[in-house]
Amino acid sequence: MARVLEFKLPDLGEGLTEAEIVRWLVSVGDVVAIDQPVVEVETAKAMVEVPCPYGGVVTARFGEEGEELPVGAPLLTVAVGAEEEAPAASGGAGVAAGPAAGGSSEPADEGSGNVLVGYGTSTSTARRRRVRPAAPSAPAAPAAPAAPTAAQAPAAPVEGPVPVISPLVRKLARERGIDLRQVRGSGPDGLILRVDVEHASTAQAPAETAPAPAVPAAAPAGAAVERVPLRGVRGAVADKLTRSRREIPDATCWVDADATELMAARAAMNAAGGPKISVLALFARICTAALARYPELNSRVDLEAREIVRLPEVHLGFAAQTDRGLVVPVVRDAHGRSAEDLTAEFARLTEVARAGALTPADLTGGTFTLNNYGVFGVDGSTPIINHPEAAMLGVGRIIPKPWVHGGELAVRQVVQLSLTFDHRVCDGGTAGGFLRYVADCVEQPAVLLRTL
Repeated sequence: MARVLEFKLPDLGEGLTEAEIVRWLVSVGDVVAIDQPVVEVETAKAMVEVPCPYGGVVTARFGEEGEELPVGAPLLTVAVGAEEEAPAASGGAGVAAGPAAGGSSEPADEGSGNVLVGYGTSTSTARRRRVRPAAPSAPAAPAAPAAPTAAQAPAAPVEGPVPVISPLVRKLARERGIDLRQVRGSGPDGLILRVDVEHASTAQAPAETAPAPAVPAAAPAGAAVERVPLRGVRGAVADKLTRSRREIPDATCWVDADATELMAARAAMNAAGGPKISVLALFARICTAALARYPELNSRVDLEAREIVRLPEVHLGFAAQTDRGLVVPVVRDAHGRSAEDLTAEFARLTEVARAGALTPADLTGGTFTLNNYGVFGVDGSTPIINHPEAAMLGVGRIIPKPWVHGGELAVRQVVQLSLTFDHRVCDGGTAGGFLRYVADCVEQPAVLLRTL
């Protein structure tokens, strides 16, 4: 006799209270194995695949894609112990629906109790298998597509859930009138990316029959105002920045530095062989050395205790732009890493961030943030502190500029550095000393050798 068990949205940690359903990975009637991912959700911290701790047949799902559910709300129900019924229900064969490989019906073996992908299970040897849902029994007839050109053939309609992760891609498709089921994704496993929607939009543009107006048309009277919900990553960023501005009396100081010698030193390191060293890693190494001299800036304020808490380790956050928005992954124990190790960790976390696979642990616990906004082609900024940290160093672009060097005017590689700091943890003298030390290391990398 099969028993129906309810699986609720688990506590994903870090104080998260809700999550938005991005994509269902299973349908009603599918067979699921213990710890198989069943739904992809977006929290304020990261995109997470949620595994089901039960093995059996999915009998119900709760919540639609795009809907936000609180922690503890039902996600789905699973019929456990229905081995004989499972193939007929799912259309598959050779997959046991029992909770464990041995077919035991003991409650202790019905689920692993795990809530996050990657934790594994010690009570089952069942392999994870993502079951593709069957095609809808009566799909809506798509609109007649434009005649294909010789350069591009129409993509075959996608069966089952549309392989789209990013809400931004869905929004772009709605704005441009693109049917995502007609788009062939270029990402992993057919994932539809922003560029795929843009290509589809360009391809269908010649089929439009209405002539383009000679001048931009004014918005019609009474046009609807677009409202974008502040939730997920965007909502978390809004909350954190608002709290930072509300609670932290910040101040900013900046300085221009001649980075010619630093860039020459990097070129010499990379010419010596071995893994290449990134510019960001060099600035990170300089930051950790500066924080060792000025520990006031590696701290946070405890308002309830009215204390400044100085932290012994440097967990360095760095700003990374992704399709989901701006995220700040954290490099743990950055003070104990070499430039080569920092380069590798920056590259790893950036790749994970762009794939939307950062975990809450990857995005929390930072003590100081390094923001390289120079990659956007700008020289300076006044960064907002990443609450509850006490400071952030901003690095502008490094470009050739006229500079007085050795008493003569020369063209040098110049960078603007800006430091925003919490005025409660230190005064301007400390902040200025920190920034001046960073600038000295940039201008004369040998200064850094004294602290290595």
